Amino acid sequence: MKPSPICFLVVLCLLFVPQISIGAEPYPTKPIKIIVPFPPGGGADTLIRLLAPAISELWKQSVIVENRPGASGFIGAELVAQAPPDGYTLLMGTTAAVTEKNIQQFSPVALVSASPYIVTVNPALNIHSVRGLIAYAKANPSKLKYGSSGPGSASHLAGELFVSMANISLLHVPYKGTGQALTDLLAGHIDVMFAPAQTVLPQIEAGKLLALAQTGVKRSEALPNIPTVAESGLPSYSAVGWFGLFAPANTPKIVLQKINQTVMFVMGQDRVRKAMLERGSDPASGTAEEFAAFLRLDQSKWEKLTRENKFAVQ
Repeated sequence: MKPSPICFLVVLCLLFVPQISIGAEPYPTKPIKIIVPFPPGGGADTLIRLLAPAISELWKQSVIVENRPGASGFIGAELVAQAPPDGYTLLMGTTAAVTEKNIQQFSPVALVSASPYIVTVNPALNIHSVRGLIAYAKANPSKLKYGSSGPGSASHLAGELFVSMANISLLHVPYKGTGQALTDLLAGHIDVMFAPAQTVLPQIEAGKLLALAQTGVKRSEALPNIPTVAESGLPSYSAVGWFGLFAPANTPKIVLQKINQTVMFVMGQDRVRKAMLERGSDPASGTAEEFAAFLRLDQSKWEKLTRENKFAVQ
């Protein structure tokens, strides 16, 4: 598959970068730093490191990915929020790092992926289906431990939605990132994860973890052989984990558009799209304004869940 004519039109526009400027200076004229507010090995880290080389190649500038974990993503997010609004410091944000509490500090730039997570378990648990997981949890309240990348993360919220809809009790164990949670899942210290596919798919394919279901409303293009939670015993359940780029608030709109167009073009390239799908991530599309609208709906859904079920997200 080749990039569409629209993608070629976008890249033609990108060739005229001297015309896209902040004041008298074209953008970009120096290295761009992208902060990942979680440790290496998680979903956000994996995706941005996949995109960064292609972005760097287009812009002829270094794109530096820096991990700044802590406080469920808020430490790294705050670093970006306080940076100059010039497009040279960006955030690879997630559900946990950008919430209704701090969204006003950022300008949404580009949605990279909004993909279902995988409900995965340690094989030693000897559970092979969502129905089996629910039955075991009902028979053993609070015995099963599920890990997340921190309070308020998509891996946490997807788990809490599951708990609420299935009327069961699971013990939440928060980590600083999904990479750390994965290590404990493989070691048997926790039992379950609602995890981004790009983090756990290699372990599932190697037989070290079992995939019970995916959390989307329908089967993902990237995960056609894994049933949805709704198909598997919990009707109407749906949750996605999103990853996207943000700039500090008040970054010039023309810079946001330039970054958005570049990211969309990169994800339209055959090799990048193929690599994302192989890692279980559906490439997104759309403008910065459409990303902002998506965020409003997503945050409203999770705010309702936390309010009704009274659990902490920070």
